[in-house]
Amino acid sequence: MLLLDVVLYFGMFRPTQALFSSEDQQFAALRRRIFDEEVRIERLTKLRATLPETGKNLAALEREHTPPRRQAFSQAKGLVRRVVEQSGTQLASVAYKLDNNTSGPLQRLGLVINVEGPFPAMMKFAHGLETANELVMIRNFNLVLGDNGLLGLRLVGDLYLTP
Repeated sequence: MLLLDVVLYFGMFRPTQALFSSEDQQFAALRRRIFDEEVRIERLTKLRATLPETGKNLAALEREHTPPRRQAFSQAKGLVRRVVEQSGTQLASVAYKLDNNTSGPLQRLGLVINVEGPFPAMMKFAHGLETANELVMIRNFNLVLGDNGLLGLRLVGDLYLTP
């Protein structure tokens, strides 16, 4: 009888237990995947609901903060002149380069600006460009010691325009 119990235990119960354990792990993995997909569906549904509002916000950003290409150079010149006057720096040079390789809805007008003045005025100048109503991104700037104890600032940035 004991021998029959041992044979049945190792012949039937152990393989059945291993099969049940394997099926249980597959079921848990499937439930976890279903839960993850439900969370993803919920997140995508929320994103889809906000798309019209996002489109309106993007259109407003383009309309209010990016000048049209035909007015870009004059607006960039006016912006630089206004920020120079407000900051108390002296404009040494400005260079513009239009990037014709547009890969999105906006086009870039590269700006290379050289100004001179005391350090607080330089920081006020950079802050004035960053907080301007136009969409300007500062990519790089260098401070160098200039003549008469004044600092020189070379600022490289992009003004975004509508093509």
